[in-house]
Amino acid sequence: MLSELESQLNLLELKCRRPVEHLLAGEYRSVFKGRGVEFEDVRPYQPGDDVRTMDWKVTARTGEPHIKRYIEEREQFIYLLVDVSASMLHDADGRKRKTMAEVCALLTMAAVKNHDRIGLILFSDRIEQIVPPSKGRSHAMRIMDELMHFKPQGRGTDFTEMLGRFGHMARKHSIAFVVSDFMTEDYVQELQALAFRHDINAINLSEPHLLDPKVSGLVRMQDSETDEQRIVDLGRGGADNSAHSARLKQSMLESGVNLLDLAVGGDCVQALAGFFHERQSRQANETGG
Repeated sequence: MLSELESQLNLLELKCRRPVEHLLAGEYRSVFKGRGVEFEDVRPYQPGDDVRTMDWKVTARTGEPHIKRYIEEREQFIYLLVDVSASMLHDADGRKRKTMAEVCALLTMAAVKNHDRIGLILFSDRIEQIVPPSKGRSHAMRIMDELMHFKPQGRGTDFTEMLGRFGHMARKHSIAFVVSDFMTEDYVQELQALAFRHDINAINLSEPHLLDPKVSGLVRMQDSETDEQRIVDLGRGGADNSAHSARLKQSMLESGVNLLDLAVGGDCVQALAGFFHERQSRQANETGG
């Protein structure tokens, strides 16, 4: 018999496989296209070679005509940078982690179907786990297993070390999805610097019920990351969360980062499909297509 953990993993794969195959794979491929061709080396010119590929510097230096050789670059590197701090994992019914695992599973399976390499960095106030980029179903299942069942040691949130580690690992242009509730302010400059070299996407797990103006009253709440207790005005909390959401959108816009606001417990498939479609439309407008 399958263990309970294996059953959960297989159910997540089954839940994500159909939407990836029938909806998200095409959208993913349209948005995250390969970067065309990349330089490989030079070789002596041979009759029939395209003179437009002539390497004039090498030709001048050697006195013999040389051309540049290129190879088509299709394979891409995808990274999931996932916040596993206490604020992400310790909600009452576990919906936040389920939503995080599902959206990341969809991205993982879309990447694998497109024959891209996908890696994972789990972080809290430290680097918790790293799965280097690779391909294939067994690799995808490992990533999904980590997302569902990994138990972090840290409780806080610190983007600095994680973003530094990603920058060190991603030697070539890569696509990254930062999945968090962004309940901290220590990431903007590092994220902006990385966005110059990489395709950075942020997935903010938001809790819409906190914005409900009908919710009011004073309650004692405990911070899941620090254990600090304080009295919170739920009516005021809606305004605070609205302000946080507005600051986050502005920060991502200024940093050149694409933002998906995903409601905890929401439809991950439709959210990703809409995000991909919006990006595709924006790219078409920018290129005049």
